[in-house]
Amino acid sequence: MVAAKSTVPFNGTAEQKAELLEVINSLKDQKGCLIPILQKAQGIYGYLPIEVQTIISDELNVPLEKIYGIVTFYSFFSLYPKGKYGISVCLGTACYVKGSGDIFNSLKEKLGIESGQCTPDGKFSLDACRCVGACGLAPVMMINDDVYGRLTKGELDDILAKYN
Repeated sequence: MVAAKSTVPFNGTAEQKAELLEVINSLKDQKGCLIPILQKAQGIYGYLPIEVQTIISDELNVPLEKIYGIVTFYSFFSLYPKGKYGISVCLGTACYVKGSGDIFNSLKEKLGIESGQCTPDGKFSLDACRCVGACGLAPVMMINDDVYGRLTKGELDDILAKYN
């Protein structure tokens, strides 16, 4: 399977790279260091693009495929940057039965991104979640800490406009 290309170009700085190299050098001799290094790298960059994975691969002499496998296996790692406004659509049972799948697909179309990606301007990122604990308001979407319940596709443009 080929990873989708990020919608946002990688803009890592020399300072970030120096910080990453310092982390790698301080942990590389410890058994099981790869996941802690990946966690710290994500803390530095906010996500783990192929450029960062390649640095780690080169410095640790670990195949890039192994690093990519770990990053894509664990849900707490992200291949894509997060937007200023993180949109999370609940696809849990109650929300899904009430139409959250259609809302999620409509958002993908409106924003021009797939799940887990960020818009090219860095404004919105889109993710699905399994439950936000507001089943009585199904279908539910969150934008950062704002909760929108009993949603319809017709409301999406007005809601997104609030964040422009």
